[in-house]
Amino acid sequence: MTQAEPMLARIDRAVAAALPRWGCSPAATARMINHSENITYRVEDPQAGRTTILRVHRPGYHSEAAIRSELRWLDALRQEAGVVTAATLPAQDGASVQLLGGDEPRYAVMFSFLGGAEPSEDALLEPFERLGEVTARLHGHARRWTRPEGFVRQTWDFATMLGSRPIWGDWRAGMGMDAARQAQLQLLADAIERRLRRYGQRADRFGLIHADLRLANLLLEGPTTKVIDFDDCGFGWYLYDLGAALSFIEHRPDVPELVEAWVRGYRRVAPLAAEDEAEIPTFILLRRLLLVAWIGSHAETDLAQSMGEAYTEGSCTLAEQYLARFGEGRL
Repeated sequence: MTQAEPMLARIDRAVAAALPRWGCSPAATARMINHSENITYRVEDPQAGRTTILRVHRPGYHSEAAIRSELRWLDALRQEAGVVTAATLPAQDGASVQLLGGDEPRYAVMFSFLGGAEPSEDALLEPFERLGEVTARLHGHARRWTRPEGFVRQTWDFATMLGSRPIWGDWRAGMGMDAARQAQLQLLADAIERRLRRYGQRADRFGLIHADLRLANLLLEGPTTKVIDFDDCGFGWYLYDLGAALSFIEHRPDVPELVEAWVRGYRRVAPLAAEDEAEIPTFILLRRLLLVAWIGSHAETDLAQSMGEAYTEGSCTLAEQYLARFGEGRL
């Protein structure tokens, strides 16, 4: 039995007990399909002929107000920007955010089920071009949207990612970290901080973003591109969404071609200045080092365990390549 199994069994029971809140029949079943930052269930109700997705939140990560804010942006993106996202399904009491009981209460949200498939890693050029297009639509909406009163989401800046107030934990606690690796990655963190300070947080560069636009959160169905899992959305650099799109594949030799495809798709919808494009490598490595922190602080998850120490080691190789271009004294 793994360390997480007793906890997951308790949540399974809490989910089963809560399904009637959404009008599910006694025949409804909930099957866990993902355990990462949150726990996601596929809910099948044969009596109602309905499939839905239930997201159970990690305790202490978001307040109820922050979750409601995320859902408000999702609604606005569907209604105003033509972005295909999952719809929120309120419970029978009318509330979209429910609190599940148990030893460790957790918020939960039910979403409509979206068809489609995650892009295959064997053929990513066309999906990355489509991702660039939909990301530009997200950013365009964020820039012009008047956020509702009480809207609150976390901020993804250097301090909250790699600095003094890290949301996902200290990257120095990454799996397999030793003195040599820490020294190499510290040089990387310092270089990234210098570059980001120079790049700045002007309104055209820093705003409301998805913040986790990796392949697992993209669904393709024919010509339609769908975006899911806005749980990490918040205020950050727009180009960070591209860094997130390359999560866990930053080492691939075709990354330059994938970036070109993304930029090509983005520019079909919105402009991207040459100065912004030149800073893309910084955001790829910013995301990479942030994931080293995430893996260390989420060691109980299947995803973290699958990455493990090798991800930290590979990050050092990428850091060396980045520092050869952007290290001390290079602007």
